[in-house]
Amino acid sequence: MTNPRTPASVGQPTLDEVARVAGVSRATASRAINGGQRVSARAQSAVDSAVRTLGYVPNPAARSLVTRRTDSIAVVVPEPDDRVFSDPFFAGTLRGVNRVLAERDIQLVLLLARPGASTARTLRYLTARHVDGALVTSHHRDDRLAEHLADIGLPCVFGGRPWTGGDRVAYVDVDNVAGERQATELLIERGCTRIGTIAGPADMTAAEDRLAGWRQAMSAAGLATDAIEHGDFTEDGGEAAARSLMHRHPDLDGLVVASDLMALGALRVLAELGRRVPDDIAVVGFDDLGVAERTTPALTTVRQPVDEMAERATRLLLERVDDPGSSRPMRVIIPPTLVRRASA
Repeated sequence: MTNPRTPASVGQPTLDEVARVAGVSRATASRAINGGQRVSARAQSAVDSAVRTLGYVPNPAARSLVTRRTDSIAVVVPEPDDRVFSDPFFAGTLRGVNRVLAERDIQLVLLLARPGASTARTLRYLTARHVDGALVTSHHRDDRLAEHLADIGLPCVFGGRPWTGGDRVAYVDVDNVAGERQATELLIERGCTRIGTIAGPADMTAAEDRLAGWRQAMSAAGLATDAIEHGDFTEDGGEAAARSLMHRHPDLDGLVVASDLMALGALRVLAELGRRVPDDIAVVGFDDLGVAERTTPALTTVRQPVDEMAERATRLLLERVDDPGSSRPMRVIIPPTLVRRASA
């Protein structure tokens, strides 16, 4: 078989060689390779054949110039580094996102956007369109990221309901209200009458929605809703909140905690106080991301399918990147599941 390359050809095949073998102009070859328009089916087939024959590898920079795409997606996390790399929620989120992006050979870009200068820097980066879209998770009341991203027109999807701008962006969330209501109802059915809660940060919608679910169940049962302490979704935060809550309300016989990491800290405090779980006080967490199975006793919790939520959010984002006209806000709410273990 005759080699389509000339004797003088050395190194990697060039775009000019692809054009010569395909019998088209260099401009047509470039458009066919890089996804441009105005290429006939016959020319596209000829170029595809030449690329396979020569083993040509497209230039990513040239492709970007034609398609105006970077083939990268940002995951924006407005949290400090130590929390992102220690909380299983973020590990599950990144795993789900990357699983979908890998199917399309799209790069994941992680942006940690702390409040203040870091957030402003992140917004400058996104405004400059260094990525094709953004998935935002663990957002807070004051970051106003939904409004900012809607204003610049960057395709985006939020993991969780935004505080503001939720009518302008798409989001995927678990039904936090229903999940915490189920957790509280479980303790009520068990016979608990003094049920406290360790809620998450008051500037996060997930925390406020879970607190609302606890209140709904308590009010429906005619029980007091005074035993509330806020934590920060970390183990240390849960420990500090539990210490304060048990000091103020030593008579609690049930405890609903807005995350498993905080529940882990709370269990440590209860053990120090000599309160047996679940005999003296029953405990329910929220997340079920591996922590609950390793506590003593094993933690009854509400499962939110983080990997599935991240995958669905990423697929929704890619649909918007591929078709910018499909930017109508969508809300995907996934039902939680109560997982019974030994703590309640």
